[in-house]
Amino acid sequence: MAKKFDTNPLDPDFPEKVKEQKASARAYTPPPKSPYSTSEFPSDPGSITEDTTRRFDEAQFNAYQFSGATTPAAYVAPDRAGMNLASSRKVAKAGIPEKWLIGLPYFPFSIGLVAGLILLFIIPKEVTKVRFHAAQGLAAHVGILIVTTILGIVSNVTGLASVGSGIFTMITTVMLMIFAVKAWRGKPVHIEPVDDLTNWLEEKIGPLKSS
Repeated sequence: MAKKFDTNPLDPDFPEKVKEQKASARAYTPPPKSPYSTSEFPSDPGSITEDTTRRFDEAQFNAYQFSGATTPAAYVAPDRAGMNLASSRKVAKAGIPEKWLIGLPYFPFSIGLVAGLILLFIIPKEVTKVRFHAAQGLAAHVGILIVTTILGIVSNVTGLASVGSGIFTMITTVMLMIFAVKAWRGKPVHIEPVDDLTNWLEEKIGPLKSS
């Protein structure tokens, strides 16, 4: 029969088991100490040294700079406002400033058409900028001439085509003047619909050879 103050009346051997567990805990032997230990900082602050940063005087510093060469000049940003301006230099074979030659082929009516054709005949292949604008201006005039001719033929059948021809002529005249001013100022002018004709004209029409 269990006693009145037993903590576990169902197990009469419980007190003895607890005593055995305590005895085994006291008999625990810790594992052997590892032969490796963490390095420790020296206890004497005077033994700690710090190397000072090496400083160069002006003569030593200059010895490492651009040995055997002069120091480059300060960078100067280019004049971006002037980069887009066409050159005022005179082009060989023509004796006219470049900016006038690249704007002239875009003049409306027959002026640009004739100018572009003449420039392709006299300007050397090396002057690519002038020849490109001459070919593109000539191609634009040829395209306008073709469309105007077609509208003129259709206008003989209906009066509406005559009105359309007048509107087309007015629009193309304004556009050619805008192209002429942009080319004269050195701004890019690209007429994509006449790209193929431009390349063909620039390639096929070369400068005339002097006898």
